[in-house]
Amino acid sequence: MKRAGYIIIVILFLILSGTDVLSQSTPYFVKSYPDTLHKRRLRCVLISQGAIYAGTLGILYQAWYKNYPMNGFHWFNDNGEWMQMDKIGHATTSAYLGKWGYEFYRYAGVSRKKAIWWGGSAGFTYLTIVEILDGFSAEWGASFGDVIANASGAALFIGQQLGWDEQRFYLKWSYHPTEYAQYRPDLLGSGGFESMLKDYNGQTYWFSGNIKAFIHNKDSKFPGWLNVAVGYGASGMLGAYSNPPEHDGEPLPEFPRVRQYYLSLDIDLSRIKTRHTGLNFLLNFLGFIKIPFPTLEYNKEQGFVFHPLYF
Repeated sequence: MKRAGYIIIVILFLILSGTDVLSQSTPYFVKSYPDTLHKRRLRCVLISQGAIYAGTLGILYQAWYKNYPMNGFHWFNDNGEWMQMDKIGHATTSAYLGKWGYEFYRYAGVSRKKAIWWGGSAGFTYLTIVEILDGFSAEWGASFGDVIANASGAALFIGQQLGWDEQRFYLKWSYHPTEYAQYRPDLLGSGGFESMLKDYNGQTYWFSGNIKAFIHNKDSKFPGWLNVAVGYGASGMLGAYSNPPEHDGEPLPEFPRVRQYYLSLDIDLSRIKTRHTGLNFLLNFLGFIKIPFPTLEYNKEQGFVFHPLYF
């Protein structure tokens, strides 16, 4: 269940990077980017990025790799695991780290195109390092599917920034507790924050697009923060590929493994501007979270299901 821990990496990366930016001066998202290279800021960004990469990789080694033997680099195919929920998680992480990488490079005065490529690739670069470590681990192996998902997330950010000079679409995440974790707490968490990270049954990944970005009338009063979002989730999973009949000698219920598709509204928090620096940073930081709204779901078991408020 190693993949679920990537959300921790995102949070740690943003907290450390954001703290450093806030300590320098007014954050980048409140004012325009500098016209010339700010060497002190760039040095600070590079040192922070390197320290965060090294620190989190050290944590991952202690948590995931230390207790397993290492051998020659190898690949393995895990594309069928968790009904591809983990792959969308990889893409989401890569895109979101790319967004913040770009913002910090621009804050340091790096030119737009260089910042797009250097910063936008930050998530892909980091996750590629993790994938290489996987490849040398006897317990796992490098995954082509993960690499493709990581590249897709980076491409989503880079392509939009090159084409529109803004992000009109975001990959987002939401979570709700499920009944499944109680049957496999070793795999799906024992509740609370642990299950939030591990239980794919309760996670939903969203493709959230801003509506006003495609309205060409400059005088339009349509709210600039309102998005429409399509989501994907899955439920009934007590194992990566299939559900085992028992666990620790106890029989397990038979749950159908079901793919779920969603249609909902969302809020683009990055487009909400306030006069408070800390609040602006918080809104940007929380941008990867899908805001709860009334939601229409479709799955093969139940057909269409309306949720008055879904998260």
